[in-house]
Amino acid sequence: MITSSTIPARTNGNCDIIDLTGKIRDELHRSGLTCGIAALFVVGSTASLSTVEYEPGLVDHDIKALFEKIAPENGVYQHELTWRDDNGHSHLRATLMGPSLTVPFIDNELTLGAWQQIILIDFDTRPRDRQIICQLIGE
Repeated sequence: MITSSTIPARTNGNCDIIDLTGKIRDELHRSGLTCGIAALFVVGSTASLSTVEYEPGLVDHDIKALFEKIAPENGVYQHELTWRDDNGHSHLRATLMGPSLTVPFIDNELTLGAWQQIILIDFDTRPRDRQIICQLIGE
């Protein structure tokens, strides 16, 4: 059986990190499925999904500092020169992370570690209304 839903998320942009774990868990519990996979996908080219230990030092500083080293906000990007916008670094950061994530579930529970949460990272330069597609595939 497959169920599909869309989970909305309002972000502030600029490497905003949102914990989606509770919303994904709610979708799984509503589905009644006991064993399978949660296939997750964020719509858009400047956001990504991942898992992380959702704790203050990591999500409000370390992850942002990492991406600032890899693709600095004030860098020179052909994307910005071509389109006259300011989010070239946002596209590169999202490309590194990827838009999708698959998480197995067993006995109607996500198989996440004790300190592991599902996150959305919005790299764009402005607030956005994001949509996360959640497909639960199982029995």
